[in-house]
Amino acid sequence: MPTPTGFFWDMMAGRTPAPAAAATLGWKLREVDPDEGTIEVEFAATDKFTNPAGHVQGGFLAAMLDDTMGPALAATLGPGQFAPTLDLHVQFLRVAWPGTLIGKATVVRRGKQVCHLRGELTDSAGRVIATAVATAMVQRGERVRDRSTASAESLIG
Repeated sequence: MPTPTGFFWDMMAGRTPAPAAAATLGWKLREVDPDEGTIEVEFAATDKFTNPAGHVQGGFLAAMLDDTMGPALAATLGPGQFAPTLDLHVQFLRVAWPGTLIGKATVVRRGKQVCHLRGELTDSAGRVIATAVATAMVQRGERVRDRSTASAESLIG
């Protein structure tokens, strides 16, 4: 079986640095199945993510969902392809407290360009915190710049 290539796999193998946003969110891969279009990741929600009530602010939860669904799709892409999110719809179901949050996502439909994604974020007790659907568009091109200082090794469990 050939070694998978593309940005996601290059990052997982340490051939390219991880995005700074993933490091900020404490992103860590648990499992991925590109053939099924599924992924499970975890995030380290710190006290720095909280609102005045002490809950994880919704923007961070949305970013976590985006950084769950995006990699589910990215794991299916080839070299020189990327897939920016075109639309993201999040439903917040309960408050999230700082700690480990688990993201799960599925590529619902992967077209040649337009792809539909679904994700959910749970707390460590398995309670669903938020769900999301997104649309992404597969494009070709090189990454313009990489400001990340995080290494892929810090993201692999």
